[in-house]
Amino acid sequence: MRKSLLMTLALVLVASAAYAADAPAAGAAVGPTAAWATAIGMAIAAGLCGLGQGMGLKAACEGTARNPEAGGKLTVTLILGLAFIESLAIYALVVNLILLFVKPLGA
Repeated sequence: MRKSLLMTLALVLVASAAYAADAPAAGAAVGPTAAWATAIGMAIAAGLCGLGQGMGLKAACEGTARNPEAGGKLTVTLILGLAFIESLAIYALVVNLILLFVKPLGA
């Protein structure tokens, strides 16, 4: 519970810094604060998705080692779970791209 609360707080603070950034210069595509915020956000999302995928693969390997007959069912469930975890990384990428390239209302 404490870990998820701290992660949520960190993400909220990074996103608010990106929205509070000054308008980018005429030649720059995005402001430096927005670029750093999205890079940190995507790094956190990719890291946590990688941890989740590793834990799922570990559990599937242990399950197959304990009961080899259930390997087929575990493989299907593993692939489905990995697809769901990967979709979370893609959603994070979309949110970060929106944060980078969509101008705030006040700008």
